[in-house]
Amino acid sequence: MLAITAPEIKSVAIRDGIRIPFVEQGAPDGVPVLFLHGYTDSLRSFEEVLPFLPPRIRAIAPTQRGHGDADRPLSGYGAADLAADLASFMDALDIASAVIVGHSMGSHTAQRFAIDYPERVRGLVLAGSYATAADNAGVAELLNDVARLTDPVDPNFVRAFQESTAASPVSPAFLDMVIGESRKLPAYVWQACAAALASDDHSARLAEIAVPVLVLWGDGDAFFPRAEQERLLAALPDARFTVYAGVGHALQWEAPRRFAEDVMAYVESLR
Repeated sequence: MLAITAPEIKSVAIRDGIRIPFVEQGAPDGVPVLFLHGYTDSLRSFEEVLPFLPPRIRAIAPTQRGHGDADRPLSGYGAADLAADLASFMDALDIASAVIVGHSMGSHTAQRFAIDYPERVRGLVLAGSYATAADNAGVAELLNDVARLTDPVDPNFVRAFQESTAASPVSPAFLDMVIGESRKLPAYVWQACAAALASDDHSARLAEIAVPVLVLWGDGDAFFPRAEQERLLAALPDARFTVYAGVGHALQWEAPRRFAEDVMAYVESLR
């Protein structure tokens, strides 16, 4: 595994004056590839992926509203809201279109972005994804659990949640960092995002996504099992499917080199 150095974190104001931190690397004129993190994570979720990406692309990882060190408004945590944030973020960085890579909640944002802003999507990579979580028993259980959270959020709860996302070893230092990022969220952000996960459903519109989609899934995913992947693949007009054996929901933590290589092979295929 590569030695990880702390990234230079920048920030930009998007719509409604919300400040969004982000990191970027690579050629300023390279293909823009945006990485969207999952529920309660931050831009640091891709910290071990970025070193494996070649400098010829422009890789950018933002933190979504409410998460990490981004501003935390009281509302606006649905998929359509986060997709609108992404469009505003791209405007701020003068990016007309990009390949969008989303993990978990970030993959649902990526789907919605491709539906609402099709002209701005060059390609789509969905990792640990799903067509809808509206009927997912695990998400319903999560919603019930976070409804009882109060500030400060119990660190044991945060640790148990993040540990449940991995099926293979993750370095203790990296896991501690991820947990630290999740502990930055107040209870209302945990609750608002979980409520959106449980209620947002644009699955009937997935057929509108015109770009080729790469779906990445770990066969140890405890949140979105194989049946969820089959439903997602059936709804997408042009999708290819890659399985990570022995890997759980957090593919980019458990197999960062392979994740980076699969993303890059997909980006190259779009050429």
